[in-house]
Amino acid sequence: MLHRLFGITLIAGSFAIAWLLMSINDFSSKPLSLPDTVIAYELPPGSSLAAVAKDLEAKGYLDSALFFKLMVRWEGQASKIKAGEYDLHAGITPKQLINLFVSGKVKSHSFTIVEGWTFKELLAAINRHTSLKQTLEGLNRKDVMARLGYPDMDPEGRFLPDTYHFPKGTTDVDFLKRAYKAMETLLTKEWAEREAGLPLKTPYEALILASIVEKETGQAEERPEIAGVFVRRLRKGMLLQTDPTVIYGMGDRYKGNIRRRDLREDTPYNTYVHKGLTPTPISMPGAHAIKSVLHPAKGKTLYFVAKGNGYHAFSKTLTEHNSAVRKYQLKR
Repeated sequence: MLHRLFGITLIAGSFAIAWLLMSINDFSSKPLSLPDTVIAYELPPGSSLAAVAKDLEAKGYLDSALFFKLMVRWEGQASKIKAGEYDLHAGITPKQLINLFVSGKVKSHSFTIVEGWTFKELLAAINRHTSLKQTLEGLNRKDVMARLGYPDMDPEGRFLPDTYHFPKGTTDVDFLKRAYKAMETLLTKEWAEREAGLPLKTPYEALILASIVEKETGQAEERPEIAGVFVRRLRKGMLLQTDPTVIYGMGDRYKGNIRRRDLREDTPYNTYVHKGLTPTPISMPGAHAIKSVLHPAKGKTLYFVAKGNGYHAFSKTLTEHNSAVRKYQLKR
């Protein structure tokens, strides 16, 4: 009798286990209840399997938190879930979902440092970015650089313009460290491959000149020519006389117009007053501006003036330049 009862219990248990496994298998391949739009789902650090299952069920994505937990434990993945933000697409199944959580392929966010931005503009854009964890708000530029590990370094020009991808929750410090290292790597490489005989003593001087070239034109094809003009001026000991340096020196006082007295104002950045390069870069130069400065166009031009259409007219002599100024600036 006891043997018969044990046998019946064993058979019943086997059927129950078989039914449970079949139910879990059906559950694992049935798509979640998701809308047609992509859902951004965040797994906070330290999330337990039970908490995740309960949350997914509460949001209406899962039919059964219990089956989800059993499925995950059966596959031995309970301890492999990685925190982060994930994109959930319509049609994803519980099995695919847990594989996603285990893979750690979190949703990627992006941020673009724009060529020609100043450090002030960069910080303002970072502070507005909702996917970056803010830790630098309220700090001045010197304190920011101290947080990055460079307390005695001016930040202007030190971060490479590019589009960077990162997971949500990346700190502003980690982001800036990455952009700083990218600029350092690029500048080191380009400096090693520079043209011989340039009137630039260090990679930092190349960065300064590249930042000026960056602000002078938005036309990539003009940058080597403008770089050539500035290189020849430096060789001859001429003033660079470039308006963007005056604007940078004016700071918040600049309201869109440069007056004659602004060109005469003795700021450290006024290249109408001081020979040579500015004390620091005046913007974040892109890779092309840096390359243009280290491989400037050959020629004899020493002047250029904006035509009003985004391009410039280049001249070899002051007489030619004055004529171009009358034509394009004074409209005579």
